[in-house]
Amino acid sequence: MKKYFYYNIILLSLSCLMMASCSKNAVDDKQPANETSSFSLLQDRIITPTCATAGCHASTSDATYAQHGLVLEKSVAYANLVGVVPKNELSKADGHLRVKAFKSLESLFYHKLNWDASHHGGKQYASPMPLGGKALSVGQIEFVRRWIEAGAPKTGDVVDKTLLDDTTPSTSTSDDFKTMQTPQEEGVAGYQMKVEKFTIQPNFERELFIRKTIGNTVDVYVNKLKFQSRPNSHHMVLYDFRDKTASTLPTINTIRDLRNADNTLNLVTAIQMSNHVFLGGGTNASQEYTFPEGTALMLPAGMTIDLNPHYFNKTTDIHYGENNVNLYTVDKSKVKYVVKTIDFNNTNFNLPAKTITTITKDFKFNTDVKVVSLTSHNHKYGQKFVIKILGGARNGEVVYESTDWEHPAMINYSTPISLKKGEGLTSIVTYNNTSDKTISFGLTSEDEMDIIFGYYYEE
Repeated sequence: MKKYFYYNIILLSLSCLMMASCSKNAVDDKQPANETSSFSLLQDRIITPTCATAGCHASTSDATYAQHGLVLEKSVAYANLVGVVPKNELSKADGHLRVKAFKSLESLFYHKLNWDASHHGGKQYASPMPLGGKALSVGQIEFVRRWIEAGAPKTGDVVDKTLLDDTTPSTSTSDDFKTMQTPQEEGVAGYQMKVEKFTIQPNFERELFIRKTIGNTVDVYVNKLKFQSRPNSHHMVLYDFRDKTASTLPTINTIRDLRNADNTLNLVTAIQMSNHVFLGGGTNASQEYTFPEGTALMLPAGMTIDLNPHYFNKTTDIHYGENNVNLYTVDKSKVKYVVKTIDFNNTNFNLPAKTITTITKDFKFNTDVKVVSLTSHNHKYGQKFVIKILGGARNGEVVYESTDWEHPAMINYSTPISLKKGEGLTSIVTYNNTSDKTISFGLTSEDEMDIIFGYYYEE
């Protein structure tokens, strides 16, 4: 009898051990209660303070959400990052995801946090993050890289947490901005234009314009543009002027700020913007654009250009802006087609007070053309600007979309859009007139506009 009693006790003990083991394995499959996952550390130490709380990725109600489409609050950050296709067209074209498990170099999140463009072949996918802040430390960036290379898991301690304590700056904090080589220093023809070093006050965004002469005494043909900006640049854009009457043009070499020191809009500068015709630029701190083979933009002798840099500073320190632009030229004999400016301007519309209105306008070309670049222009009531192809086999196809009136998307087409005589482009602009009055076309920021800018050449 005792033998059976002890035998049952042994079986019971073994059963309990097995149940405990199974229970432990079940907990391990989830995560030990006293263990903080690597992603939780990443969220709490980097994403929340840098990107969400102090940044632009707090919620869908944030003013910049329409541009980036990415919320990084704790409850949704992982789902919005891992395995998600980015909105950034260049990154998408390179086969990236926002975070691609085991592939940091194919993860836009890693590229955006690493301010050193050399780590991914010199490419830049728009502005590095955090925009207007300080670059992450060497340890923080390495923590992100290792987490991605470990499979970007939501649970599990997969990265050495002491990396987060490494505060070594990942980019130099000294004033060592080195201007890029001039075209002549590269051994080719062209011109370099500069926006000299200027300050951006703490917790301020500074956007300015300065009209400068190119220095060309004869007509020149530009087939390539190259840009260089300091960190925390939002964009650098070049503008020509629609009306070149001397009395309408801004003074040469004089800085005109878009915002006053109290952050109110400088109305004089805003009105001058209404005379702009887009020439080139974009949101990458360092970028270049080459016109299609055999084409070039003709700039007449003595031409001036309005240079437009824009920087953010979300720190308590003074930051600096500085920009260089190279205009590369070729001999006229090498130019088969001269690129011309698209300036399709809709001036006939009305927007009722307290109403969301969509305005559609068709524009047609009088000859066969190839469109190589498009951007848009409207004012603060504009919520969305869409451009579609008008006519032909691609009729109705969306080729452009922007949701930021101050800094519209600028798209350069590696394969030009071919349009026949009588075909063209359609602007579809949605406005939200929140004011108490009817809004129509006008030159101030309290009026509205509906303009398609771009470049094309005739076949």
